[in-house]
Amino acid sequence: MAALSVQNLAKTFTMHLRDGVILPVVENVNFEVHSGECVVLGGPSGAGKSSILKMVYGNYGVDAGSITLQHHGEAVDLATADPRTVLTLRRDSIGYVSQFLRTVPRVSALDVVAEPLLIRGKDRAESQQTARNLLARLNLPERLWSLPPATFSGGEQQRVNIARGFITEHPVLLLDEPTASLDATNRAVVVAMISEKKASGVALLGIFHDEEVRAQVADRIVDVTAFAPRIAA
Repeated sequence: MAALSVQNLAKTFTMHLRDGVILPVVENVNFEVHSGECVVLGGPSGAGKSSILKMVYGNYGVDAGSITLQHHGEAVDLATADPRTVLTLRRDSIGYVSQFLRTVPRVSALDVVAEPLLIRGKDRAESQQTARNLLARLNLPERLWSLPPATFSGGEQQRVNIARGFITEHPVLLLDEPTASLDATNRAVVVAMISEKKASGVALLGIFHDEEVRAQVADRIVDVTAFAPRIAA
């Protein structure tokens, strides 16, 4: 049974500033992600990769189709789930590493990374130690750990973002360009972390524009251009 199954998914945007023009994005999106594999969404910019990822996480609503997630042994359709259920799924079953860190003023990098464990009821000291280990592995200087990430460089913020996303044991993990702002050394660290997640049985769905990274992590590539909306003649 797939950890994540996307069936007949469709999405359009309504351009309210352009007299309500309907902009088709994708249709008939079908794929599965199984435990222990990394599926990569492929295709050119503008093909709908990020939109699919945001629908799977519940940030975007869907026009049609289902997003079935295994949650504590039960199949839950995230596409039709109420907001409280979506929050529960995010807490327990599906994680997300975005391209951008949404910083909170005056909250230290260490606390930003440790927070997902605290939300899941983990001990504070243990959570912070796990956060320290991840930040050290990602080569973020220790002098920055007690500082708010808002003033960090893009690469430093992204390492905080990655540590926060990887700190939990979500059975499904979404990755939106996690290595985009990283140097070669830290890209290699993230590739190793992805391999460890796969080995532990996590199902990963990601977007990687870096061809070398994509070749290293992808078990399968789903060509998003196959889901381009058909234009009526």
